[in-house]
Amino acid sequence: MMVHIHACEFGPVVTMTLLLERSSKVGGVDKIVRAYKTSWERSHVYSPFVGRGSVVDLLKKNQDLVLALYRVVTGLLFACHGAATLFDVLGGPQGQAPSFGQWPGWWAAVIELIGGALVLLGLAARAAAVICSGTMAYAYFVVHQPQALFPIENGGEKAALFCWGFLLIAVLGPGRWALSALFTPSRALAEARR
Repeated sequence: MMVHIHACEFGPVVTMTLLLERSSKVGGVDKIVRAYKTSWERSHVYSPFVGRGSVVDLLKKNQDLVLALYRVVTGLLFACHGAATLFDVLGGPQGQAPSFGQWPGWWAAVIELIGGALVLLGLAARAAAVICSGTMAYAYFVVHQPQALFPIENGGEKAALFCWGFLLIAVLGPGRWALSALFTPSRALAEARR
C-alpha cells in the first residue's frame, strides 16, 4: 500500500511517500519505509526569489553598489530641492522663495543644497545625513504635522521620506563607493603598514 502526503512550508513542497510493507516475520508487523522528495527536485522549477542566482542573491552580492546608488539618488534629489529654492532653477521653489538669511526657509535650503551634495559625493556623509535628517524632522513636525496627523493628509510625505532615508544613510554609512573611502585607508592597508 502506498500513501502520499504533501506538506508545504515557506519553501518547496515536500512530498513524503509512505510505503507500508507486510513483514514476513511472525506477528505480521508492518514496516514503514519513507521516501522524501521535494517539488524542486521533481519539477526543476526556477524561483526568482529562492536559491542560487535569485534576486535576493544578486542584491546581496551587489549590496555596496545598491547602497551607493541609494545614497547618490537621495543626495541628488535633496540638493536639487535646495538649489531650486535658493536659485529659482529646476522649476523654482515650492511656494514663495525665502529672502537671504530668512529663518527657517533660506537656512533649510542651504542645508538641503550643501548636505545633499555631501551625501551625494560621500564626503562626511554620516554627519551630513544626520543634519539633513534632523532638518526634515523639524520641517515635518513644525510645518506639516500641525495641519493633520498623517503625512498623506498634511503633505509631509517628502519630509518624512527624506528624514528616514537620511537616517538610514547615517546608520549604514556611505559605503565603499564614496569619495571618503579614497581618503580613509582600508583596514587591510592599515594593518600592512604596522
